[in-house]
Amino acid sequence: MQNAQSFAEYTPFDFTDGPYTRKVWRKGRGPAVIIMHEMPNLHPLVLRFADRVADAGMTVFCPSLFGEDGRVPSKRYTMAQAIWTLCVRREFNGWANGKSSPIVDWLRALARHAHAECGGRGVGAVGMCFTGGFALAMMTEPSVVAPVLSQPSLPLGKKGAAMIDATEAELACAKARFEAEDLSMLGLRFKSDSLVPDARFAMLKDRFGDRFRAIDLDDADANPHTAMPPHSVLTWHVIDQPGSTTRSVEAEVIGFFRDATAPLAGVAPHG
Repeated sequence: MQNAQSFAEYTPFDFTDGPYTRKVWRKGRGPAVIIMHEMPNLHPLVLRFADRVADAGMTVFCPSLFGEDGRVPSKRYTMAQAIWTLCVRREFNGWANGKSSPIVDWLRALARHAHAECGGRGVGAVGMCFTGGFALAMMTEPSVVAPVLSQPSLPLGKKGAAMIDATEAELACAKARFEAEDLSMLGLRFKSDSLVPDARFAMLKDRFGDRFRAIDLDDADANPHTAMPPHSVLTWHVIDQPGSTTRSVEAEVIGFFRDATAPLAGVAPHG
């Protein structure tokens, strides 16, 4: 059942590009940030983060990519959605073969739409877990200027430990844009998280140098009152108290978006 209260201040719309149509939940005013939810669905803690981005003066676009919007997921529901998405749905690619997911084309189109509607210097994008690498692959869209990779968990398996779910062309484009446009990206993870191996962040650091800022958290920084080991940096494992490490990371991410997407001097903001 959908948690209607979580969406009370959001406006939904259907967005179509190519073969895909997805519902998108929109809130706020100011430059746009695309918030891509983690497995298994667009749950209330993803919206808590989105609310805080909107409260900081930005417009959040939360696409519904899989699962039931607003549902508080159980372990069983999470597992079922993961199997369904990885094994059945063709718009997602979870394995180590040097490819991004087909849905990324749709996300790039959403970013173009959001930038045209909201203005600003460009669009921020954050992916979480299953969608963590999408923000990097989206850099081939010129409007995307601030990618955040929160616990990027694909590709799965040891073979893909030193890889990210993006093509060589997408990685090269991102690197060129970072240098030419003076851009950067953030990567977030708990150091013990087996879904985000050391080799993945080492590869990103080697590939992008100082343009990639890794934020590595200790297990002690994670909310202990969850049913899973430390993993979800911006949602389940946030210790939601002022001054906690995870709240400080949340604030840094929001500041990164605000600074990177702000309108250029002398340009009136949209909205």
